[in-house]
Amino acid sequence: MTVLGRSEDERRATPSAAVVALVLAAGRGARFTGGTKQLAVVAGRPLVAHAVATARAGGVDRVVVVVGHDGDAVAAAARMEDAEVQIVTNPDHALGQSTSLAAGIRAVAHDERARVAVVLLADQPGVGAEPVRAVAAAVRGGVPAARASYADLPGHPIAFARELFDRLTGVEGDAGARHLLAELDLAHVLVAGAAPLDVDTVEDLATVRASLE
Repeated sequence: MTVLGRSEDERRATPSAAVVALVLAAGRGARFTGGTKQLAVVAGRPLVAHAVATARAGGVDRVVVVVGHDGDAVAAAARMEDAEVQIVTNPDHALGQSTSLAAGIRAVAHDERARVAVVLLADQPGVGAEPVRAVAAAVRGGVPAARASYADLPGHPIAFARELFDRLTGVEGDAGARHLLAELDLAHVLVAGAAPLDVDTVEDLATVRASLE
């Protein structure tokens, strides 16, 4: 494991046009009993829109949103934030998060300009733009993969170099790329503060609203 701090110049740097953000927003959210989770509103935005806004603020060139459950509504919410987002539908979303990751990677792999994929989840509105910049810069600097490492635990976003795209399309199960990450010399990019909360339940939503509104 590599742990990376960042210089002031690096913190000010913007990811190049080769960086694509993949927002995973396809899951049903079985533990969330308040409707379609990705559409729950926090601080005036649906959760999926927060992820899109964070990606754009992080300087990426292209945003791909992978949808599945209630896909038309989730896609519409994402496009209200940014009309230029690309929507990818994952018909296999019920088989686990890895299928959404693979669908997003397949959608960008044919574009030779896409050199880095930064993965964000659509249920973490507390993630900021700086971690997006940080993990993208780490991969552009030569590591195959990098993830944000907060004061309490590692989290998202996670960035992958193009050399891993083929392997990412083969991940399976609901663990996403967890098993692949365990095999890599993964760089942990230090981010101040605690890891942002996942909105898995309506109780989580209330906690996040209280902290961000």
